[in-house]
Amino acid sequence: MVRRNYRELRDATHDDFTFILGAVLALLGLIIGFTFSMAVSRHDQRKNYEEQEANAIGTEYLRANLLPDGDAAKVRGLLRNYLYQRLLNYKARNDVELKQIDAQTARLQNEMWSAVVTHAEAQLTPLAALVVSGMNDVLNSQGYTQAAWWNRIPTAAWLLLLAICIFCNLLIGLAARGRSAFLFVILPVALAICLSLITDIDSPRHGFIHVRPQNLESLAESIRSQ
Repeated sequence: MVRRNYRELRDATHDDFTFILGAVLALLGLIIGFTFSMAVSRHDQRKNYEEQEANAIGTEYLRANLLPDGDAAKVRGLLRNYLYQRLLNYKARNDVELKQIDAQTARLQNEMWSAVVTHAEAQLTPLAALVVSGMNDVLNSQGYTQAAWWNRIPTAAWLLLLAICIFCNLLIGLAARGRSAFLFVILPVALAICLSLITDIDSPRHGFIHVRPQNLESLAESIRSQ
């Protein structure tokens, strides 16, 4: 019935319809572009924080040598276990497994902090302060990484994008009167591909595009070789 009413539109009304269709398609292109840019920027942010986290752990592993032999060995052992948990965190895809990793990570963080603070309280020296500062960077870097993984495209943005997609498909359906059915498929397929790609990039634990912890893996290999 909608298409029959459309065929009865006058030429002037058809010109208005064409103008509206072009405006809505342009708006859709802008929204998709901005949404894609948001997803990519968040993905890059997660990669940057992974690099910073690897640098913080590697630096503190070296600074542990400034402690007495017993404390140094303890801190290095905790850092190795902590690094292993961070690698598991990046590769975890199951919520139950992720909760277990988070619990282990929190326990190790408390133990590492207690290890360096106990020594600093016993011997308050510039070297001890340097080790404590490095451990603080390790803990902060994990917090920044976690915040970046939680930073996703807002739900309101997704709802707006889906609404514009629906309107555009309806208008294209009205405009493609009496033409090949192939024309009805082009826009929905293109939109489906774009939205799938954006969703994949914006989902760090699902899909095909993930943040590979290559800096943490390189650090772990370097520590094992030592």
